[in-house]
Amino acid sequence: MKSFVCSITFLLISFYVNAQETNAFTTGFEETVHSKILGQERKVWIHIPNSNGGNKIKDRGNYPVIYLLDGSENFNTVVSITEHMTESGLCPPMIVVGILHPNRLTDLTRGTDEELPGVVGNGEKFMSFIEKELIPHIDSTYPTTTYKTFIGHSLGGLTVMNTFLHNPNLFNSYVSLDGALWWNDQITVKEAKAILPTRNYKGKTLFIAMANRMEKGVDTFRVQKDTSNATELIRCNLALIKDLNKNKANQLRFKYKYYENDNHPSVRLIGEYDALRFIFDFYKLEIYNSDLNNPGFKPDSFLVAHYKNVSEQMGYVIKPDENQVNNLGYKMMNAKQLAKAETLFKLNIANNPKSANCYDSLGDLYLQTGNKTKAIDAFKKALALKEIPESREKLEKLLNE
Repeated sequence: MKSFVCSITFLLISFYVNAQETNAFTTGFEETVHSKILGQERKVWIHIPNSNGGNKIKDRGNYPVIYLLDGSENFNTVVSITEHMTESGLCPPMIVVGILHPNRLTDLTRGTDEELPGVVGNGEKFMSFIEKELIPHIDSTYPTTTYKTFIGHSLGGLTVMNTFLHNPNLFNSYVSLDGALWWNDQITVKEAKAILPTRNYKGKTLFIAMANRMEKGVDTFRVQKDTSNATELIRCNLALIKDLNKNKANQLRFKYKYYENDNHPSVRLIGEYDALRFIFDFYKLEIYNSDLNNPGFKPDSFLVAHYKNVSEQMGYVIKPDENQVNNLGYKMMNAKQLAKAETLFKLNIANNPKSANCYDSLGDLYLQTGNKTKAIDAFKKALALKEIPESREKLEKLLNE
């Protein structure tokens, strides 16, 4: 049975706290998590992928999770980006957890800073809450995998970098967007100099975004000679990037980008998108028409090799999408490359043995090749799994011939 994937235009609307899960225009829902560590009730916003119906059911597959600081500002944009990228085959469907902050200054800093003498950072406790309470709660409640991404902007970027340096195994990938590394006399930058040469970051990914915070005519080279407070943030990020590039032996997968035409607030959206494109640059499946027209090209083997690499990058087994393989099988069948179509339909059955649609598609192939016996067998297997009117009609027509 052919499956048709329709493109969906997402409407970004305001988040409603008491939104109904069945509302197609709702980006997520709110949940309260009790924290013994913080002695507080903490609120988070949660988005379950549209491919899972946007609900909490665990029987439709498991998903990587993005943990997002400053959730009230960043949640809708990241949800829209992930859904768009998923539709485009650029990343897997992902759960997004937006963390809200009663006081972001205390949540996202450690120690004190002379510019804000009344603020005492509680960052260690806050990250302990995420590690020991929030992540276990999400894993036990929702259909998650082991792959986790941590995203933060400004002070959130500072928290991302502190976690990357001091607890790198907590997440698989880290995104710091214009991180406020000036905090507490640039202590994070100083710690990085000592930590980076001693760590092995194999399997870890880091993306750093920097906005343009400089006067007209100043570039990222000249600004490093400046000493004013106005450029301290970008200078700290540039210093950290220099140390990251000095320590390539630690096997970190790292990229940074300077956004000349974006300021501190606007860099969030473009930085989030570019970060996720970089993190999942291995995910996109690219098969060209020249491949499909090549008699020696084996699409089933190509798919298996591609998803083997994706699985290695993600740290768990990921199989080809059923609809993706099904559509490719019909494309081969319509091009009269019947042997290739058969291998694809059989691959789909091997990966999805309980899918009636996979058997129905194989039955269609046997109809085209004139193998009545195998077609009947395939349609019977499809109907044993699920009553599909189209399959029933094809089977009865064959039996009455």
